[in-house]
Amino acid sequence: MENQIVYSHTNLIAKNWKKLAEFYINVFGCKPVYPERSLSGNWLDKLTNIKNVHIKGIHLKFPGFTDGPTLEIFEYNIRINRDKPPVINYFGFGHIAFKVENVEQVLNELIEHGGNKYGELVTKEIAGLGTITVVYAQDPEGNIIELQKWYK
Repeated sequence: MENQIVYSHTNLIAKNWKKLAEFYINVFGCKPVYPERSLSGNWLDKLTNIKNVHIKGIHLKFPGFTDGPTLEIFEYNIRINRDKPPVINYFGFGHIAFKVENVEQVLNELIEHGGNKYGELVTKEIAGLGTITVVYAQDPEGNIIELQKWYK
């Protein structure tokens, strides 16, 4: 029997999970998946390898999906701060991307809700794929977001 594998969620660790969730709800139309999470106990200490850990947060349904995957935004009571903010070419997960109808409009909404522009907005023809208008930006906690629109 073959093991079925289905993508479930991407986890984003927040300084303030409620504010960050509100940003993704307001800018991208993500929808909360209740209940909110408040997790602790011996089982979680064992799972995370962190003693006396308490995690709070929520899952958000991505736009365009009805039943997952989700963006899991969690805040830990015990945290390790990065020495530097995220940059596009760090090892590991680099960014989250959204297809949008109007890149400049969504970028402006992102900035109005506390985000920042990261790079320049560019339009480029990619042989065999079409033309893309794209920009990198950051959410209020510095996580990198790609906004993109493809044209044939």
